[in-house]
Amino acid sequence: MLETSPTTATPKLSDLKVKIFADGADKAGIVELAKNAYVKGFTTNPTLMRKAGISDYEAFARDLLEAIPGYPISFEVFADDNAEMLRQAKLITTWGDDVYVKIPVTNTKRETAAPVIRELTRSGVKVNVTALMTPRQVADVCAALAGGAPACVSVFAGRVADTGRDPLPIMSAALATIAEHPGVELIWASPRELLNIFHADSIGTHIITVTHEVLAKLSLIGKDLDEYSLDTVVMFAADAQKAGFTL
Repeated sequence: MLETSPTTATPKLSDLKVKIFADGADKAGIVELAKNAYVKGFTTNPTLMRKAGISDYEAFARDLLEAIPGYPISFEVFADDNAEMLRQAKLITTWGDDVYVKIPVTNTKRETAAPVIRELTRSGVKVNVTALMTPRQVADVCAALAGGAPACVSVFAGRVADTGRDPLPIMSAALATIAEHPGVELIWASPRELLNIFHADSIGTHIITVTHEVLAKLSLIGKDLDEYSLDTVVMFAADAQKAGFTL
């Protein structure tokens, strides 16, 4: 007879220390997620907003801030030159005390955004520097953030994983760098599956941004695997019946 034993401990949502931020641009979904005690903040970006059919950036942002007061939330500039990034960032930060302004690590010409980041953070603007993927980028950004306002550094661990690389060493190196800069938090960005929340937590990542689709799976955490196996069999059987398959 085969003996069965769990290969890993049963994960518990209540044990997590990493802060979960919902990533999306669907207002109804965001408002609903704000009711979840485990969701501590929100992020969005122009790509998500475009997919959601949003045409008036500022109106959407202000409406969202009114709907979910008290949560940190990031809105991104969409300019591609330093002067316009600064102008947009200084406008966005006026929308609310909980607003973080997302600044891409470079523009499309590979020119660093460090001068913009430095000027904003030293003038008291909370920034979320986004689209980082390397330890060198983290070091350069942290140098620009040094001595400034509270800030976040978003390393796109999911996109790193998409290239076949293990993101954990990169994220661990990022944490070591950020530890030297009080007030700066590391965001594990672009996770691909719910397990990434536990990956991020295991190394002490401060924040992880999670899509609404992945957050919908939170109720599965710790689910009995035998029961989940049966649920899957039932689903296959029901779908086969609905399809009317015959042989």
